[in-house]
Amino acid sequence: MNYGEIKKCDIANGIGVRVSLFVSGCTHHCRGCFNPETWDFHYGRPFLPETEELILSLLEPPYISGLTLLGGEPLEYANQAVLAPFLKKVKDMFPEKTIWCYTGYLFEEDVLNRMLPSWEYTRDILDCLDVLVDGPFLEKEKNISLRFRGSDNQRIIDVKRSLKEGKTKLWEE
Repeated sequence: MNYGEIKKCDIANGIGVRVSLFVSGCTHHCRGCFNPETWDFHYGRPFLPETEELILSLLEPPYISGLTLLGGEPLEYANQAVLAPFLKKVKDMFPEKTIWCYTGYLFEEDVLNRMLPSWEYTRDILDCLDVLVDGPFLEKEKNISLRFRGSDNQRIIDVKRSLKEGKTKLWEE
């Protein structure tokens, strides 16, 4: 897996001050995407053990609320094998910090009904996520007044609660 950027202090992509990892590779190709260079799976730099160590060290300060995954597309099949063990390591080291993930996939249709039954690492990733912002960016539904999302179709999902209750539950601050 490659990544395009690591933001050390991000306040736009989740609650509190966060570390954000922009992974490379996306097959959605949303019109009006704010980060189209990350569609290319080879964009940026390789995600190496040194990259993991850097992110883990950036998560250490108490003022950091957690990690946010963006892209590109973190839930692309090609990215899951690298992200799953890394996210487990983040949760093991920092259980009090939240992990947010932005995806163009739909939670019920794509993640639960297609990926979860057939992709090896989807369950491990879901078990680490606290919040999932789902749905493709739709230029015709762009809304700059929305908190933590770019278009009206996107939802902010409480992953833990949704999995526990067996139905999609929206995140509440």
